[in-house]
Amino acid sequence: MLLGILLTIHIIVCVCLIAVVLMQRSEGGALGMGGGPTGFMSARGAGDLLTRVTWILGSTFFVLSLALTLLSGRQGAADSVVDRMKIDAIDPNKLNQPPQPASPSAAPAPLTAPTPQVRNPFTGEAEGTTPTAPTNP
Repeated sequence: MLLGILLTIHIIVCVCLIAVVLMQRSEGGALGMGGGPTGFMSARGAGDLLTRVTWILGSTFFVLSLALTLLSGRQGAADSVVDRMKIDAIDPNKLNQPPQPASPSAAPAPLTAPTPQVRNPFTGEAEGTTPTAPTNP
């Protein structure tokens, strides 16, 4: 439940971060808006606002990424991989033994291919019949 909520918030933060980064100008100004130099949404004011929002969303993105990693790691793995493989039950004396020869009765029968049957739909031959050579008058 908590992972689902955090993942949803993470996706929303990602989309907002992409939108904010794409709104910024590459020269350092933001949105290319005109206006007075002291206005809230002037080029400088918009740049400061978008820079702050980018830092906030970026920090939130990294914190949520770490939280999702830690929570998902703890949720699914109560045991280690070694514990799940049950290595303690393996007998070390049997590990390097040569393979035992198979008994002759356990050998499978050789595979044989079925006999091909040719059916020509243009001459009207039924399945299972032997094809006849066409006659030329």
